[in-house]
Amino acid sequence: MMVRGILITAVTLVVLVGVVGYLMIRWAEAPVLSEADHPPEKIVVIPDGATFNQAATLLEREQLIRSRLAFLLLGKFQEADRKIHPGEYALHAAMPPAEILSRFLAGRVVLHPITIPEGYAMSQIADVLEEQHITAREEFLRLASDKSFMKTLGIEAGSVEGYLYPDTYRFAKPTAAKDVIRAMVEQFDHIMTQELKVRAKEINLTVHQVLTLASVIEKETGAGNERPQISAVFHNRLKKNIPLQSDPTVIYGLPNFDGNLHKKDLSHPSPYNTYRWAGLPPGPIASPGADAIRAALYPVPSAYLYFVSRNDGTHQFSATLVEHNKAVERYQKRPFRKERHSQTFMVPKSHAIHHEEGVS
Repeated sequence: MMVRGILITAVTLVVLVGVVGYLMIRWAEAPVLSEADHPPEKIVVIPDGATFNQAATLLEREQLIRSRLAFLLLGKFQEADRKIHPGEYALHAAMPPAEILSRFLAGRVVLHPITIPEGYAMSQIADVLEEQHITAREEFLRLASDKSFMKTLGIEAGSVEGYLYPDTYRFAKPTAAKDVIRAMVEQFDHIMTQELKVRAKEINLTVHQVLTLASVIEKETGAGNERPQISAVFHNRLKKNIPLQSDPTVIYGLPNFDGNLHKKDLSHPSPYNTYRWAGLPPGPIASPGADAIRAALYPVPSAYLYFVSRNDGTHQFSATLVEHNKAVERYQKRPFRKERHSQTFMVPKSHAIHHEEGVS
């Protein structure tokens, strides 16, 4: 009887322990709060190199789980210590621990929208990415000119300038520079359709040349409807071997541009100085958008060779130098001179002023 009593007691204890253990596990696996409580979302940052134990401790401190030990046990069966992804996670107290663990294992980090405007140069893009804590400027620019890396992207050029398509992206904080660059180049590849590539061949331009021309068009005007006309001017000049005389290309080639374009700058020996050299510059000067790319490929039929800013965001186009000189006098409101340029003049963003020999 004594043995039987001991056995019954032992079985009872085992059952009780089992029941208590089961209830504790169910309690630990339950969310801290219910959805009805509308708990606020918290951003939790799992640092690179953090252990699963450190992640569990952080979750307990932020009151996102009931038990660190139970969460560790939950993760041990999935070898979570070697599988969690670092980064920012948007979590709330109504999430079951299993869902939180699932997010860690899948790397479902917060993605931040980052907009790269049309006409931004590579250095400006790097500034935006660093300011938004996406990736380091220095590393971005280093990779952007790394020829071995560019070959993996299918780019044969001195840098990825122009190939970083301007768009709104969603990146984690942080994201490796190589992944950011790859995403932007892949978006450009998506935009540069087979139709556009065929058109480029029809007008005897390489994709690199199309991008180069499109980038100059993008920087020359903020009025979208003018892009095909700007393109026509440049196409006509290229056919006649007349220098493009684009101020943005000169500015791009200056080592230290202070916001003013000076007469001496037009003699700067940069290969991007389209006052000194005829033809296209050696590469893009910024990232053109889809409309600028199409404009480079489909200029409107015209005899225009000149354009000048009307100072309202649009331009006056002319086919002859006489017409252009009159437009310069009218819209620039300064005396006509027999010199090529005045000593100093301001260049509004994306609205350069075109000149020709004998024109101020």
